[in-house]
Amino acid sequence: MNEIVYISAGFVVGCVVGLTGVGGGSLMTPILIFFFGIKPYLAVGTDLLFAAFTKGAGTLSLAQQRLVPWRVVLSLSAGSLPAAALTLWALHVVGPAQPVVQRVMTHTLGVALLLTAVAMFYKVVRSKKVPVAKSDVDGDRACRPRHWAGPLLFGALIGVLVTLTSVGAGAIGVMVLLMLYPQLPLPRVVAADIAYAVPLTLVAGLGHATLGSVDWSLLGWRLTGSLPGIWIGSRWVHKTPERFIRSVLSVLLAWAGTKLVMA
Repeated sequence: MNEIVYISAGFVVGCVVGLTGVGGGSLMTPILIFFFGIKPYLAVGTDLLFAAFTKGAGTLSLAQQRLVPWRVVLSLSAGSLPAAALTLWALHVVGPAQPVVQRVMTHTLGVALLLTAVAMFYKVVRSKKVPVAKSDVDGDRACRPRHWAGPLLFGALIGVLVTLTSVGAGAIGVMVLLMLYPQLPLPRVVAADIAYAVPLTLVAGLGHATLGSVDWSLLGWRLTGSLPGIWIGSRWVHKTPERFIRSVLSVLLAWAGTKLVMA
């Protein structure tokens, strides 16, 4: 019975990720902690690999539609991957199952969820429909950040946050991309957000696996549902009421973040 629940949860989260670029860690990690009673360090480690495979499938679908701005992805990865490696080294030294580390993970996760909720609500209020010209996916002007150091600094911050909590590469990443690349059309922002999260969550997830922080059977059941879910979601990214979906998600994430911060 649990297997069906895991598959169903994975499918729903996969659809949300494909539609909005948000939902991998933001939704699944609190679901694992609150509804399935999974320890925070196992929830984070398992969810990182879940996000890597799920968003990898979404990236393939978006790449086929020629929506991924690869230059933007590389710029953010240059900051996030070294930061993730340093954070993993710190976890290896301290030990992820230590009570103090568990408390840090739980409260940091709560703060990350609250930031994600704020970022999503901001995007709902400020978002505008921007037409997509597929012939200029990697145009110089659209892929040029406000400042050359911005992607490195914000990428490093997100790298630390994602490695500790599995949250941050979604709505926070979208908000960062909107600030750094104001001329990048929204569908490409979502595509960049999904694509750069793949190497980040893969590196962080494999690092957690070496620490024993991954439940492999749970990961397998969730991927069974999420892979078809994100493929379907990414195909409907232009046809869904994004403002409504993000509004509902922002409320749910604010609730989950508040519970974790007050735990």
